[in-house]
Amino acid sequence: MAQAIEDDRKYLDPMVLARISGLELRARLLVQGFISGMHRSPAHGFSVEFAEHRKYTQGDDLRFMDWKVYGRTDKHYIKRHEQESNLQLLFAVDTSESMSYQSAGSPWSKRDYALTIVAAMAYLALQQADSVALTTFDTHIHRTSKPSNNPAKWRTITRELLAARPRGPTAFRAVLDELAEASHQRQLIVLVSDFLGPVDEITAGLKHLRHRRHEPVVLHVLDSAELEFPFDRAMQLVGLEGLSPIVVEPRVMRRHYLEELERYLTSLRRCCHEQQTDYALFGTGESLAGVLSAYLTARSARARRWR
Repeated sequence: MAQAIEDDRKYLDPMVLARISGLELRARLLVQGFISGMHRSPAHGFSVEFAEHRKYTQGDDLRFMDWKVYGRTDKHYIKRHEQESNLQLLFAVDTSESMSYQSAGSPWSKRDYALTIVAAMAYLALQQADSVALTTFDTHIHRTSKPSNNPAKWRTITRELLAARPRGPTAFRAVLDELAEASHQRQLIVLVSDFLGPVDEITAGLKHLRHRRHEPVVLHVLDSAELEFPFDRAMQLVGLEGLSPIVVEPRVMRRHYLEELERYLTSLRRCCHEQQTDYALFGTGESLAGVLSAYLTARSARARRWR
């Protein structure tokens, strides 16, 4: 396998090879940075997911007794879990044109930030022998790779991520409906996007995923300028997905913009909460290692509370 990888490198464009190596290096450093010295992986809970309670029957393993439920109800219940054989991890990454945005003060474009999140999480999942697959989307989903827990899968994923070029608008309802129906097997679907679209469409799509028994996770990536609107002089805004350019006076509209942004974020968070969907917001000006570590650790803590 190692020789095959080296042979492949001979035929890669040097610029593509440099980008692949850079993405791999960033992802490896991130993973090593936030799991170093920890006794548990921050992503523990991907391989084994809580399924349901059932009444205790004689002969059941007492290790799976839910003593918290017993304390509240004085009844004996066993916690049942679904193993990885019943759960696949699918990363769905937004490659629409708006993901290419990078403000002057940001070290990352939204696309690069999103790709590194996925590369790091995929690397961690494969280290745990989880099965991983990848798809990209804009107005529809593109070719989805087959799930695999082979460590060599990570190289395939990094290449596919870098090959996906930003283009066109996004159609969240159509994409989420397509993802919901694409597999009859229950999946943990990690959605990575700037989610610049109608919240009602996103809500309907998440409901469809839940109806099909998938578990969606929303990782929301926005540029630091989109979150802070730091502009202070007249400027022309150019739409990346077909909208006409407009000239604005930022000092006049900043307060209204931030109020509208907060309403939008509140609606999206509420939507995720109502659909029992994990939500995390990432600003491209933040340390990716820090915010990703915090999210995965919080998810691990939630999973342990239900065991």
